[in-house]
Amino acid sequence: MEVRIDKWLWAVRLFKTRSLAAEACKKGKILIKGVAVKPSRMIKTGDVVCVKRNPVLFSFEVLALSENRINAKLVPDFMKNVTTADQLELLELGKIAASTGRDRGTGRPTKKERRDLDDFLEPVFFDEEN
Repeated sequence: MEVRIDKWLWAVRLFKTRSLAAEACKKGKILIKGVAVKPSRMIKTGDVVCVKRNPVLFSFEVLALSENRINAKLVPDFMKNVTTADQLELLELGKIAASTGRDRGTGRPTKKERRDLDDFLEPVFFDEEN
């Protein structure tokens, strides 16, 4: 049995709608064996599907096929996350970087905030005299 990639991505809840899954395929964000695929590409069990979500490339192994959306509790029976450790590390670094920025809508930093930020980012090195 084979299933269209856009249907499978939607069925295993990687995308909220099938049209979003098809759009991701058209934009080249879905890869199989390193090649971007069209939404009509047929997949079978054992294929490894890669999903680009900047900056991470998630990889999933197809364990079972379904054209119908499945219950969230059943997702582990249909796919296995085989994302490499270095890609997961990129995800963690992205989360850390996002938490260090300024809150949205707070405007430009004041002069004092800017000085404090510069002092934090560029530590002061003292000359050691012997």
